[in-house]
Amino acid sequence: MSQKPLNVGLVGGGKGAFIVHPHQKAIHFDGTRRVVAGALFPEPRVALEEAKNWPYPIKGYGSYDEMIAANATLPDDEKLDYILIVTPNFVHFDPAMKAMKAGIAVFCEKPLCLNLKEADELVKTARKLNVPFAVAHTYLGHWTTRFSRYIVHSGLLGDIRWVDSYYIQGWLATKVETSSQQASWRVDPKRAGGSGCGGDIGTHALMQLRYVTGLEVAQLSAQLETFVEGRMLDDHFTIYCKLNNGAKALVRASQVCIGHKNDLGIEVAGTKGTLRWRQEEPECVTIHLPNQPDRVYWRNAVTAGDGFLPKNLPADLMAEPTIPSGHGEAFHDAFARLHRCFEADVRKWKAGKSFQADGSKYATVEDGWTGIAFIETCVRSSKKRGAWTPMPKPV
Repeated sequence: MSQKPLNVGLVGGGKGAFIVHPHQKAIHFDGTRRVVAGALFPEPRVALEEAKNWPYPIKGYGSYDEMIAANATLPDDEKLDYILIVTPNFVHFDPAMKAMKAGIAVFCEKPLCLNLKEADELVKTARKLNVPFAVAHTYLGHWTTRFSRYIVHSGLLGDIRWVDSYYIQGWLATKVETSSQQASWRVDPKRAGGSGCGGDIGTHALMQLRYVTGLEVAQLSAQLETFVEGRMLDDHFTIYCKLNNGAKALVRASQVCIGHKNDLGIEVAGTKGTLRWRQEEPECVTIHLPNQPDRVYWRNAVTAGDGFLPKNLPADLMAEPTIPSGHGEAFHDAFARLHRCFEADVRKWKAGKSFQADGSKYATVEDGWTGIAFIETCVRSSKKRGAWTPMPKPV
């Protein structure tokens, strides 16, 4: 028998917010989740108007406080199963905390919150209440990212020596924050936190490194730079890292490189070979081996036992592609894969079963904590002219 679709409530997403729409399409992707409610804007009147004009019928609320409070009075089949937080960074902590305490799972946009104090509290509360909590690091949802993780974690590249993980954009090459809502809050320390470029996209580059390699940053030397005059936060972010296995890495991001759009990528160099992946070409992974032609592996067209890959590949990994190779998966599919995996844990939790949020399927609240710890460490290092600075110990 088919299960009832999960009910999802939106926090934020009104007035032309970009990121809510890939999310809401991904939520409806499988027919097993649906958006049913929303507190879409800080001003109650506007929030209700935005809900009224939503592309399909949803219950509008004047605030997320109202939505969370009302949930307790609803019949069980109408209650929210999780909320999706798509607000600016400074409105992540409060709704996430209140939802967890009300018994609602949380899917939150990155970065997790504004600072490490807030991150500590979110991790401790999620653990204490045993509530599913996902952080929206989109690019972990590409199947080729998961395939890259398998290759590295299986030791097929040997011992990892060097990682270059980057995210390069050009949309903030001029002072567009004076006319763009999307830009204005990202360069405001009160709403974005201690780093602009680093918090916005540098955290994606860090997450890609950690997810694909399984390695952690032990120490770092940071340069946070601002090229656009008068901008309050960095728009260029360059971090040299020492990893916990002794390898070195570069985590870099920029929003002032004209011509670049959403150029996230990673190169992992080991003692046996090198892996390259780019999210703007997300259908393939390239492997470089000594004295051999390059190997290009396409999603849903991977052959086991080819002289590089072993004969037995993980069944769950190979079952994940949704359409044949040549029919491109893309950005929305990546979002959908994350929501699909989160749904599985929410259903287990709702049924009183244990769930294993180990970071292998989506970024967890602990991953979100690491992103905030990384940003704060980078800010401290940069203020000391790039002094080597250790990462704090996990909470």
